[in-house]
Amino acid sequence: MAKPRTTGDLLHRVAFDVREEIENIDGNTEGNWREQFQLRAGYVHLRGGETVLAGRLQGQHSQVIFVRASALSRRVTTDWRVRDVLTGQSFNVRDVTPTDDRLWLDFLCQSGVADG
Repeated sequence: MAKPRTTGDLLHRVAFDVREEIENIDGNTEGNWREQFQLRAGYVHLRGGETVLAGRLQGQHSQVIFVRASALSRRVTTDWRVRDVLTGQSFNVRDVTPTDDRLWLDFLCQSGVADG
């Protein structure tokens, strides 16, 4: 049985960024990432599975980043990204899943892919 999560598992500080779409004079849209908020987070590195291993061969790394559920964290969708504040590494959010007890949100994230 897995050990229950506690706030002591939140060893990292992450920022949640959303892309601002701006239309330029040519009519094309471009976007810059803008930080919305920061939270303490924990990481669970995914080790196995065919998809995870195939991603590693392409230089991609999948992991679950979890935070306490709150009004802020519930706003995050797959259009957002998570950025480690200390290292600057960014992760695209692929899926958002609340835990059964609704105390935590799990973000399935992937690094090493183009932002977008």
